[in-house]
Amino acid sequence: MADGSLPGVGSLKGKVSEAEWKARVDLAALYRLVALHGWDDMIFTHISARIPGPEHHFLINPYGMFFGEMTASALVKIDLDGNIIQETPYFINPAGFTIHSAIHAAREDAQFVMHLHSDQGVAVSAHKDGLLPLTQHALIVLPRLAYHDYEGIALNLDERERLVADLGDKKTMLLRNHGTLSVGATAAECWLGMFFLERACKQQVMALSIGRENVLLAPDAAQAEVRGQTGGGMGMIGNLAWPGCLRQLDRALPGYDA
Repeated sequence: MADGSLPGVGSLKGKVSEAEWKARVDLAALYRLVALHGWDDMIFTHISARIPGPEHHFLINPYGMFFGEMTASALVKIDLDGNIIQETPYFINPAGFTIHSAIHAAREDAQFVMHLHSDQGVAVSAHKDGLLPLTQHALIVLPRLAYHDYEGIALNLDERERLVADLGDKKTMLLRNHGTLSVGATAAECWLGMFFLERACKQQVMALSIGRENVLLAPDAAQAEVRGQTGGGMGMIGNLAWPGCLRQLDRALPGYDA
C-alpha cells in the first residue's frame, strides 16, 4: 500500500506502550534486513521479540506476509500458549510458535529470536562436521554455537524441551538439516550473531567447493586466541553496527517503522 502498511492493518503507533512500539520497530527492521540480505524463505521462518513487561507476551510475523513488506504494526502479539491477544486479520505459523515460545520461556536474555532457512545455513546444518574452523567469522561464532538434531517440521510441542536443552546458554544454533538460529538481548545482538553465522556458513560452502582435503583449518592456538578476544559476545559491536543497519534500511527498504 502507498503508506507502507499491509492490508487490514492500521498503524499502532501511539496505541501501544512505548516499549512495545520500540520492540515492534526493531523486530520489523530485523525482518527487512533478512530480506535485504536474501536470507528469507518466502513466507516461511520466523523472527520474534518479547515485549518488555510482566506479561510474557511476544511478537511474531503474520503468516503469509513476505519479510520485505513487514511493518511494526503488522506484527502479531501472542502469549506463550499461542493465543493471539490483539485485533488482527492475520494468524501465525504454528511451527514458529513451537520454536520461539520454547526459547522465550526458557531464556530471559532471549528477547529476540531469529530462525532462518538460508541456502548456506541449511547446507552447513546438513554437513556431518557442522561448522568448521575455516575462517575468522567461523572462529567468532564457534564458541557460542549449539546444535539440535532434526525431528521433522516443528509442530510437536514435545520438541521444545529438547530444543532448549540443546541450546543451553549458547547464542547461536545450527538446526540440523533445517537452518540457523540466533538469540539476543537486543535486536542488534541477535542480528549480529546471525550475520556472523550466515557469513561463516557461506564461506564454508565456498571453501569446500574445492574439496574437503584442500581446505586449511585455523590452527588450534589461533582458535583459542579468538575465543579469548571475543569472550564478551556480540552485544557491544552489535550496538555499534545497528544504527548503520537501520540507515541502510532507510535507503534500500524503508517503511518498516509504519
